[in-house]
Amino acid sequence: MDIRKEYLEFFKNKGHEVVSSMPLVPDDPTLMFTNAGMVQFKDIFTGAVPRPSNPTATSCQLCVRAGGKHNDLENVGYTARHHTLFEMLGNFSFGDYFKEDAIAYAWEFVTVNLSLPTEKLWVTVHESDDEAFEIWSKHIDSSRIMRFGDKDNFWSMGDTGPCGPCSEIFYDQGEEHFNGPEDYMGGDGDRFLEIWNLVFMQYEQSADGTRTPLPKPSIDTGMGLERVIAIKEGVYNNFDSSNFQPIIKKLEILSNKKTTKETIGSYRVISDHLRANSFMLAQGILFGNEGRPYVNRRIMRRAVRHGYLLGFRKPFMSELYDTLCDILGHHYTELIEQKEYVKEQLTLEEERFFKTIDSGMALFNEELENTKELFSGEIAFKLYDEKGFPLDLTQDMLKDKGIEVDVKTFDTLMSEQKAKAKAAWKGSGDIATEGDFKTLLEKYGVNEFVGYENTAYKSNIVTLLDQNFNEIEKLSAGQTGWVMLDKTPFYATSGGQTGDIGALEDDNHIAIIEETSKFHGINLSKIKVEKSDFIVGESVDAVVVNRYEIAKHHSATHLLQSALKMVLGDTVSQAGSLNDASRLRFDFTYPKAMTTEQIEEVEDLVNTMIARGLAGDVQELPIEEAKQKGAIAMFGEKYGDVVRVVSFGDVSVEFCGGTHVKNAHDIGSFYITKESGVSAGVRRIEAVCGLAATKYTKDIISTMNEVQNEVKNNDVVLGIKKLKDQIRELKKELEEAQNSISTPILEETIGDIKVIVDIVENGDIKKLVDDYKNGNEKVAILLLQAKGDKVMLVAGSKNTNVKAGDWIKAIAPIVGGGGGGRADFAQAGGKDVSKIPEAKEQALKYVKENL
Repeated sequence: MDIRKEYLEFFKNKGHEVVSSMPLVPDDPTLMFTNAGMVQFKDIFTGAVPRPSNPTATSCQLCVRAGGKHNDLENVGYTARHHTLFEMLGNFSFGDYFKEDAIAYAWEFVTVNLSLPTEKLWVTVHESDDEAFEIWSKHIDSSRIMRFGDKDNFWSMGDTGPCGPCSEIFYDQGEEHFNGPEDYMGGDGDRFLEIWNLVFMQYEQSADGTRTPLPKPSIDTGMGLERVIAIKEGVYNNFDSSNFQPIIKKLEILSNKKTTKETIGSYRVISDHLRANSFMLAQGILFGNEGRPYVNRRIMRRAVRHGYLLGFRKPFMSELYDTLCDILGHHYTELIEQKEYVKEQLTLEEERFFKTIDSGMALFNEELENTKELFSGEIAFKLYDEKGFPLDLTQDMLKDKGIEVDVKTFDTLMSEQKAKAKAAWKGSGDIATEGDFKTLLEKYGVNEFVGYENTAYKSNIVTLLDQNFNEIEKLSAGQTGWVMLDKTPFYATSGGQTGDIGALEDDNHIAIIEETSKFHGINLSKIKVEKSDFIVGESVDAVVVNRYEIAKHHSATHLLQSALKMVLGDTVSQAGSLNDASRLRFDFTYPKAMTTEQIEEVEDLVNTMIARGLAGDVQELPIEEAKQKGAIAMFGEKYGDVVRVVSFGDVSVEFCGGTHVKNAHDIGSFYITKESGVSAGVRRIEAVCGLAATKYTKDIISTMNEVQNEVKNNDVVLGIKKLKDQIRELKKELEEAQNSISTPILEETIGDIKVIVDIVENGDIKKLVDDYKNGNEKVAILLLQAKGDKVMLVAGSKNTNVKAGDWIKAIAPIVGGGGGGRADFAQAGGKDVSKIPEAKEQALKYVKENL
């Protein structure tokens, strides 16, 4: 039985619109990941936007709970039902049906479609919800309906906003299987398994805690697909179901080991984490050291560590990927479409961790032997900083031993070194904009973008807003605010393309368009009024400035992606982009720095495409037809049934909503200005074209002319070579001069060891120390030298009891410095030249005491 399909078809037949799963990266600044089915409908529930024409919907939503406030990572592998990634079935009513129908639908689906025996079902309601109790009593014996308080049966979106009681359906897995002290209705045991939660949003909660009934209450439900599959298949652990067993069986083959009571946890962790890693990668969430990519890395490294426990010493996750595609690829086609790319990224990240895991485990086990209660924060940090072990991985390894990490010390060291991967997630990083956009949408609807065909348009001012997005009747000279035009030629920032700037003008009015953005589908431009008043209802000329230069860079980005695939391979995928009037930036997946030859080849290919004059073509196509045409989609984007496809000849076909040139030759010259790394497995190319390319070449020519004048040679390479030769000769002469005027160094012999402690005015004291070590069988030497207002100390030891590093550590503080090194060689710096004589005296005393 395909439960996912059965569920969606059931609610489709009840009039619900089937909505596809939204991306794992939500359009919500407060969330790290999409963690529930209602996330994509949040603005409807909160009233930020009006109800859709069909006020009912159903979906099967991919969710991740492995970062931020909602984090199940540490429980995965230890319980029967926790997962980093799971599927949530849901049906939603936006002010349409309420408790009566929601309960009836749920009961019908559970008892008829799923055929679950009624004697196995229990229901809970809020202790105050008599209405829900009475409705449930029509379907199930009242003795099987239990009342609980706010903790279990009341839901709220936050401290304020929509909230209400909820009702949960439980499945009794049997006393014969679960008979612990917590295996009762309301307990924490596994006997009574919650499968479906129905939330009745019927109140609006104020900041003071008061709740006001909503005029049109709503429904939000969520049912865990993995749990229902397990129940239907008669197993008592999600990992024993067909969703996970094929992966576990494949893992047994790869490891050549059958699962045991001791190892089953590792098999379950790997099968779970493979799903999360794969879906994140398929949606463009890579591996990195902060934010979402760091969560992806933590999940992966936890899986690799469990693979290590099973005996793996080389990458294995990608070998499980085809099995995952067999299970979920028919519904989530991106898994198959991105197969080679995902497998490559899995392998690269595994290789990175396998390089350090042996030494990391050795360090961990060594410290564990010396640990009784608290594991060293210093070692935990060293594991993180040098071996790539996330803190929670170290904590996970200690969990079954009942030992905690000294997190306070770990955090202190993290702060001191300003490590990149702080556990300080601040949401998506987007700016949360407050405004009554629901009212705007209800009053005016979404305005029309006419900028694909026009860069100037006669538009009407629909409404004006102040800087806080409050509606106003006019904006006067000197004021800044936002304008909504009925038909706007200004492109709003999206898809990596910056929003348009320009002007609104007529005979009496002038206003500058500073930026253009989109809010809940409304295209708004930020304006600064220069002359006269702008009033709602007026007609103005809307003029876009510098759009074509942006279009050139955007089109060049498309050609660049095609060229990169030609040179580096088809697994190259876009990981981000920026296109404005003066440059483009393109992030892409690739495991190492490009060579100079590869960069030149890509640049030449793009310029060849431009020279060929490839015609630009824009079509709106059904999404399946666009995919069949080979159109490249952006990771993590959610597309509608009809998509806009931009093509350039036979070399580039992409889903794209941006603006472009009509022919590739309009781009002009194209130059790559920089290639660099963004994070592990992600490279960045920066480039210019059009007028920016002209300026770039002019700047190079101007710089070249300056260099020619400075080196006094038209052949600048030859001129620079001559200067370098002159510098080399002068350095040699200076070194010889310094050495020739060096004062003799004081030496003494203690036993059979030559001891030198002295102050040297000139010369290279590092070289002097090396020379003495090379020229003597047993020697201990420490030299001091003033370098302006700084002090330099160098120590060496050969075949003596004196360790140079300890010697330096003892003496450097005298001159206000610090340093260290090996037993045979060490150096340090200091700040107080006046203490050099004292340091010499103490150095001599130290060596005599320690020989």
